[in-house]
Amino acid sequence: MARTKRATSRISRRTFLKGAGVTAVGAAAVAAACAPTNVAPSATTTQQQIAPRTPAGAGVGSLTKLTVNSTVIETGIDPRWSLAELLRDHLGLTGTKIGCNRSECGACTVVVDGRAILSCTMLASDAAGKSVTTVEGLATGGKLNGLQQAFWEAGAAQCGFCTPGMLMSSTALLAATPKPTEDEVRRALSGNLCRCTGYRKIVEAVLVASGQAPKA
Repeated sequence: MARTKRATSRISRRTFLKGAGVTAVGAAAVAAACAPTNVAPSATTTQQQIAPRTPAGAGVGSLTKLTVNSTVIETGIDPRWSLAELLRDHLGLTGTKIGCNRSECGACTVVVDGRAILSCTMLASDAAGKSVTTVEGLATGGKLNGLQQAFWEAGAAQCGFCTPGMLMSSTALLAATPKPTEDEVRRALSGNLCRCTGYRKIVEAVLVASGQAPKA
């Protein structure tokens, strides 16, 4: 029986990877437009009371108030929940990823009161009264911010799973050190693991976002 000739794809590997990177970095903008509990950062905070989506049998404690992406949220929490669980499972902010779930990979990084925090091992109750920024809070009006745009243009994302954590660690770094050196960027990202890019493009993107030219 004659063999059927396999159709040849016209999409090159380079084109595919570039498209995958755009998708990964742009996910924050999509989430910002779609997530019901999220608003882009603004000078004015709003307030919402959230009824958490709680599994049957789970105990929900007293109401807790915190600010997430410039929205003041009041919600009941189980004292056993991590901040990552609260954000992902009960507030619908799934841009924060859970990889190792034990503070080793950095995929769950968010910014809490200006500091990069591993949300998989921070209790949700410990975030009470604090300001939390997730990757959904970076884009404004569906438009990527400067750091996200730099990641896209540098090709700093491939599979994209680590990208939200990389973005949040970089956000905290640039807020504290607007013009970091390459060594400072590498130290800030040392807790964020990536299996795809080799880090060079990620470091380059952070330097570009800070207004500096990357090393040749």
